[in-house]
Amino acid sequence: MPDEVRLRPAEVTPVSELPTALLQTLTRTTNALRAAEVPFALAGGLGVYARGGPFSEHDVDVLIRAEDAETALKALEGWGMTRSDPNEDWLVKAYDDGLLVDLLFRPNERPVRRELLDEAEEIRVGPVSAPVMPASFLLVDKLLVLGPHRCDLAGLLPVARALREQVDWPRVRRETAGSPYAEAFLLLVERLGVAPESGTVRGEPGGPR
Repeated sequence: MPDEVRLRPAEVTPVSELPTALLQTLTRTTNALRAAEVPFALAGGLGVYARGGPFSEHDVDVLIRAEDAETALKALEGWGMTRSDPNEDWLVKAYDDGLLVDLLFRPNERPVRRELLDEAEEIRVGPVSAPVMPASFLLVDKLLVLGPHRCDLAGLLPVARALREQVDWPRVRRETAGSPYAEAFLLLVERLGVAPESGTVRGEPGGPR
C-alpha cells in the first residue's frame, strides 16, 4: 500500500448514518465467522464506508473462499440467521431478520483465495472490528459490475473521490482492462483530476490535485 495512504482512524469512524440493524448484522456476521475460524474480508458498500467512502448499500458483503462456504453458512445459522440457496454459483446467502448477508467466493468471476484475503486490513466499523479489503479491490469490484444494463458512472464518482488517496490506480487499470465501461469511468476521473493520468505518477502534471 502506498506510503501516502491515510485511512480514517478507527476511533472516529462515524456510524450515525448506518442503520442500527445493519451494524448488528455486521457484528453478528463478523463474530460468527471468527468463531468458526473462517477467513473472510468485508467488501461492498460497507467496505467502502469503512475506508471513508459514502454508504450506499443495505446489505453485508463478505468475501470467503469457496471451500469455506458451507462452514460459513452453518456458522451464521448458529447465530440465528436463515440460509438461502441462490441460483447463482458464485455466492451463498443468509438472512438476519430480513437483512441480507452475501458470502461471495467468486465475485465478477475472480475466485477468492487466501492470498487475496490476506490483503485485508483490520478496521473498526461501529462496535466491531473487521478485516476490510483494500480500496483498490473495492473500486475494481464496483467497476467490473458495470455493463449495458448497469452503467451508473455518477454513482461511482463519490466513491472514487473519497478513496482516491488509498487507490493504486495502475492496479485498477490493469484489473479492469477488459471492460470498456471501466475504461470510460477511468477516463472520466482522470479528466476530473480525481485519478492521475495513465502513465503519470503522483506529483507529476495530471496527478490528483
